[in-house]
Amino acid sequence: MNTPEWIKPGIYGAVIGAVFVGVVGFSWGGWVTGGTANDRAMTMSRNDVVASMVPVCLDIARSDPARADKLEMIRAAAIYQRRDALMRAGWATVPGTDAPNRDIAQACLKELDL
Repeated sequence: MNTPEWIKPGIYGAVIGAVFVGVVGFSWGGWVTGGTANDRAMTMSRNDVVASMVPVCLDIARSDPARADKLEMIRAAAIYQRRDALMRAGWATVPGTDAPNRDIAQACLKELDL
């Protein structure tokens, strides 16, 4: 079989071009693998759920008959323990769940400005 001379440089050029496109695409082009895309989607959905549940937390806090006592307990806690105090107050436990959610408690704490 007699192959033309341009085949060998053409194959090298195609391979080098493919590697270059891959490097540029993943480095600067914003391409990501399926695992990274899944992780980002899970993070975004978790953040959206937390953001949608903050009004529920605030409503639970507003309607709590022992609100003043619980607010005082949260304010008395050290800054790094306020999230746990809000969780103990029961405000981060959304309806239909048994346990409080740490992310919702943190976001609710920001909204309460404590």
